[in-house]
Amino acid sequence: MRKVLIPLLAVLLSACSHAGPASESPRIVNIINFIRLTEPRDEEITNQVLFETVRSQAEDLRSKGLVGTYLLQYDALLDPSYQALMKEEMQRGCEVGAWWEITQPHVEDAGYTWRGRFPWDWHAHVGFSVGYTQAEREHLADVYMEKFKEIFGQYPSSVGSWFIEAGTLAYLRDKYGIEASCSCRDQVGTDGYTLWGGYWNGGYYPSRQNAYMPAQTAEGAIDIPIFRMLGSDPIYQYEAGVGGAVQSVVTLEPVYELGGGSPSWVDWFFRMFTGEPHLGYNYVQVGQENSFTWDWMKDGFVYQTSCLQKLQAEGKVRIETLLQTGRWFKENYPLTPPTTVITTEDYQGNGRKTLWFNSRNYRVNLLWEGASLKIRDLHVFDEQLRSEYLDHPDTLPVFHYETLPLVDGCLWSTADKMAGLHLVAPDFDGGDPAFSEKDGCQVVTWPSADGKGRFVLSFTEDGFEVASKGNVGKWCMELSVAPGAKLPFTEITGDALHARYQGLDYGVKLDKGSMEDLRSEGVETVFRLVPDKGRLRVEI
Repeated sequence: MRKVLIPLLAVLLSACSHAGPASESPRIVNIINFIRLTEPRDEEITNQVLFETVRSQAEDLRSKGLVGTYLLQYDALLDPSYQALMKEEMQRGCEVGAWWEITQPHVEDAGYTWRGRFPWDWHAHVGFSVGYTQAEREHLADVYMEKFKEIFGQYPSSVGSWFIEAGTLAYLRDKYGIEASCSCRDQVGTDGYTLWGGYWNGGYYPSRQNAYMPAQTAEGAIDIPIFRMLGSDPIYQYEAGVGGAVQSVVTLEPVYELGGGSPSWVDWFFRMFTGEPHLGYNYVQVGQENSFTWDWMKDGFVYQTSCLQKLQAEGKVRIETLLQTGRWFKENYPLTPPTTVITTEDYQGNGRKTLWFNSRNYRVNLLWEGASLKIRDLHVFDEQLRSEYLDHPDTLPVFHYETLPLVDGCLWSTADKMAGLHLVAPDFDGGDPAFSEKDGCQVVTWPSADGKGRFVLSFTEDGFEVASKGNVGKWCMELSVAPGAKLPFTEITGDALHARYQGLDYGVKLDKGSMEDLRSEGVETVFRLVPDKGRLRVEI
């Protein structure tokens, strides 16, 4: 819990003041293809196959008049074929930037000894900047930037990776003026990389102490927006690996048959992306790394770009380079804004609906399953949480970045017991929720099926409220978790929840309502939130 508690009126005014321009609520698409020179995992994927993949991607975009962003690993940057192709793409308005996976030529040109198994090695401690000291990170940055300028006559303006730690990102921003970045979506253990609990979709300004953590202040931020990549399924990706198992992939990536490679799924995704209401703006990244090869990605890639060509012609999306989106973001948002992703249609037919709300202070996910509602996820952001890799390089083939959990419906769950903060209202039969924006704040109205009562949930930058109206009966909210879940809670009082995670104390305060501590051996319900005169208000 932050030391200074903000009164509700100030909370609401603060939330609305950073909401961005009310007159513009765009749906922004970046087509980002990142490029590796070599693929050591499959001998049939030769360097030429990888090049032909990128050339095919470029030809498809050209044929449809679409602009894209190409991000080059250092080894691909050195290759004359990629240089020529990229210069052609730049002439027609595409962007070429840096892809920050570290390779053998990059390390050796910096005068260091390569520690990898292959010329490109995806293990975190050699293939990512987390595996190097800050002095090495800065020198690697200098080598890349000077080589890029030598080839293209200018420094790149965008840099992306599955993840770039804060030391490198701040150096690239402060010395070379990088204006936009992109990183992997939330995932648990995929390829050995865990990014969990962050700003779920769109862009945020990262903390100078932890690039995965949204900053709360301009002083504590790296002045560059990071955009989350890959277009996660807002309903089903989250639980694809409950209990901490390695997650499967349900994203817009065109190689996955249960995601971006399925025309029906793509139609559903873009229908939600363009048709559902949202707060602030909506964002998605389309594209694929060349390691998957054109034969594998072609059908999904071409289908998606055809959809986008049509949506752009209809004025439903804005297709931009990563740099253009980064500049627009900075012009409109001095601090990380509140945004939402809303999905009211379940393509699997299970009656699920979801809302993701993000702000610079927290993220929360609501999940409706038929007539029930729970908060599936609630993570707090604090720019003071210092990354373990900021001062010391990663020595393992994996990396972990997390924020501060209060509800975790994935890691605190098992297949038999799904965790969540449930709205318990035995006499209430819920209907379909409705979503609206009020002064830059997200409002959800959930009526009863008979129309005699409703719940109204309001989300601001600094907290949220759950209120009942009319005849809903007695209700409360209860956090239940799977047996054996590792919880961060240190103290639960009548009006506050205290926790400690990664050495940092945090929590929330109830400004309206009360809290009951239900922890005891063998009891899966952790605490209960009891409304006061039909209202619960949580201050974060």
